[in-house]
Amino acid sequence: MYQTLHHFEENSMSFDPCITANDALRVQDTASATEVSNYPDEQDIDIIATYSDTSGAIRISRVKMRDLSASWVWENPMDVHHDQSTSSETVVDSFHSGIRSGENVEHYSDGHQDGRIPYLYNSSMSPVKRMRQIARKERRDLRTAQLIQQDKETDNQMAQAAIERSKSLDTTVKRKYNIWRRDFVHPHSDSILKLMQDQMIMAKAYASIAKSKNESEIYSALMAHSNASQSAIGEAHSDAELHPSALDQAKAMGHILSRAKDKLYDCDIVARTFRAMVQSTEDKVTAMKKKTAFLIQLAAKTIPKRLQCLPLQLAADYYMQGYYSKQDLDKEKLEDPSLYHYAIFSDNVLATSVVVNSTVLHAKEPEKHVFHIVTDKLNFAAMRMWFLVNPPMKATIQVENIDDFKWLNSSYCSVLRQLESARTKEYYFKVNHPTTVSAGEDNLKYRNPKYLSMLNHLRFYLPEVYPKLDKILFLDDDIVVQKDLTPLWSVDLQGMVNGAVETCKESFHRFDKYLNFSNPKISENFDPNACGWAFGMNIFDLKEWKKRNITGIYHRWQDMNEDRTLWKLGSLPPGLITFYNLTYPLDRGWHVLGLGYDPALNQSEIENAAVIHYNGNYKPWLDLAVSKYNSYWSRYVMFDNHYLQFCNIRQ
Repeated sequence: MYQTLHHFEENSMSFDPCITANDALRVQDTASATEVSNYPDEQDIDIIATYSDTSGAIRISRVKMRDLSASWVWENPMDVHHDQSTSSETVVDSFHSGIRSGENVEHYSDGHQDGRIPYLYNSSMSPVKRMRQIARKERRDLRTAQLIQQDKETDNQMAQAAIERSKSLDTTVKRKYNIWRRDFVHPHSDSILKLMQDQMIMAKAYASIAKSKNESEIYSALMAHSNASQSAIGEAHSDAELHPSALDQAKAMGHILSRAKDKLYDCDIVARTFRAMVQSTEDKVTAMKKKTAFLIQLAAKTIPKRLQCLPLQLAADYYMQGYYSKQDLDKEKLEDPSLYHYAIFSDNVLATSVVVNSTVLHAKEPEKHVFHIVTDKLNFAAMRMWFLVNPPMKATIQVENIDDFKWLNSSYCSVLRQLESARTKEYYFKVNHPTTVSAGEDNLKYRNPKYLSMLNHLRFYLPEVYPKLDKILFLDDDIVVQKDLTPLWSVDLQGMVNGAVETCKESFHRFDKYLNFSNPKISENFDPNACGWAFGMNIFDLKEWKKRNITGIYHRWQDMNEDRTLWKLGSLPPGLITFYNLTYPLDRGWHVLGLGYDPALNQSEIENAAVIHYNGNYKPWLDLAVSKYNSYWSRYVMFDNHYLQFCNIRQ
């Protein structure tokens, strides 16, 4: 009879892993007299096992039945009722456990006796195994209960800690954050206001759809609620500024929008409507930009009433009080090349006074500084009167009238000759000349009267105006001096005529920005990537000027541009051409530009600059001025002067 021996050892003792599933267990009945309690015949037997050792060699061992533990059971292969799904391991898998005592073990090399291999079996679970299973289950249940209790305690501790933290949490809204520039985010924007604005946009969209579908009732309701919402919003920028009825109006608008959506909503129609609204909005934005440009140019050209008052009052006193008969003092200084000479061409009395005051205040030897001021006939009396009654300490002032330069006429000066042409007169003085945005918005900047003024072009005639000087520093009237400028006269220009600060940064302010390179006259003579520079503070070598005939170069190019195809009007483009390859780049610290248009300049650069320049439309004496730059200019204005007080010019 063949029987199989199974091992139900439940503990975790490991056995030799080299015993494989192919190892055979042979059991032979040797007529032992020893009784085994779990063997049916209750006789001791010898068990012969074949297995592989750690080296892979085949071994045969013998063990007595009495040496096996109680967890070994016998299985009768003939018992059809045996449970084939048992999880017991064969002796092959746990043989070393059965022979761990090492007693009565011998090696065999022969076959079996009687040709029979008996199998042990026991269809019932042993009491030892059952007790172990029960004990193991109890241990698992106990451990599970302990872990659950630990989790509960941990959760309670975390909840208590969160409660304590929440008590000390400050829920006050500190500020509003946005990924966009803070300039465009109102610090008090709130949800109700935004909701109502969004509702109005939706109402316009549905109203358009309702009108196209002849839904007059919904259309009227949407328009009425839209107008009511607009009235409730008014000029509010936050919820706190809304009308008390705003919330009720938002609810009412929500109801009508819900009705409109239920009746009118169609994805394609709504999408087309929104596209049309976007296009319309873009057209409005474009129109507003043109209108803004037009109004800015208009405001820049308009002289405030208080600035009109000042020259009128000065001119009246100049003639009424007899100042016209006074002669200039220190005439010998006016032509002394060893002194520091400045050229200022302006018709703005207040601006010119700031330039002179700031320069003299920072000069180490003000008595060596000479200011040559040229203005027009209209402002000559006022300009001269101002410096007669407000002379800068120790410095010399000369005020001249440009109309007294008899050599400056149309036969010699290209600009004056062009101003007499019919084409230029039509461009500037035609009776029906467009003054609105709808027509003629192109080149609004260049229709500014300053581009017609010879004061703007007199800079190209410096050797003619000051024939006995060797060097002169040219200053615009919209600059402020913050340091002593005398070191500029010691700069070696290395044979160049003009010393200026370059303005190009990456691709900005290069020649192609100012000149028309589609014209071969420009493209064949100049580099489009050449660096631009700025008028406003320029040191000119008048000796080198005369040697290179700079004024003649200017005349030649100005004549070629009579039809304004090479560049538009202004003095900088012809200056770039005239001084091309004749300009020495000064250190940027001498001249910082942009205070008249750029509100984002580096503050430290402004404060450390020798000269700051309000180039652009936002001049410091206009209401358009960038407020944070005003103090750099206003500190040099004599607000305690009785003329300024009379004309209501205050800080």
